[in-house]
Amino acid sequence: MIVVTNTIKVKKGHGEAVAERFQHTKGIELSPGFIRMEVLLTENLVDYDELRVGTTWENKASFEGWVNSDSFRQTHAHRQTKAGEGCQGQQNEVIMLGSQLSTHRVIVARQAVIQA
Repeated sequence: MIVVTNTIKVKKGHGEAVAERFQHTKGIELSPGFIRMEVLLTENLVDYDELRVGTTWENKASFEGWVNSDSFRQTHAHRQTKAGEGCQGQQNEVIMLGSQLSTHRVIVARQAVIQA
């Protein structure tokens, strides 16, 4: 099992709006080997907002299958790097400051134990 993390930096004040865009995924949940996605918004940063989008996959081949799929290309073809919906008056402002992708092998995973 692997976790792929995309760390995204955006201009201060735009993190919530960018995170909201992940509410409406376009096919990743149908991709073979996909397990889950978590979108995290880093707290207490001063200069910019940061999101960490973590996707968990059965294996690296499953992730690569998603990246090479038509669904992935369509989802990322219209990637917004400008302020848009919910950012009135700022349609032409570029908000994306950068991103970094990292891949991690899951070595240990634990689930909560529910005691009756």
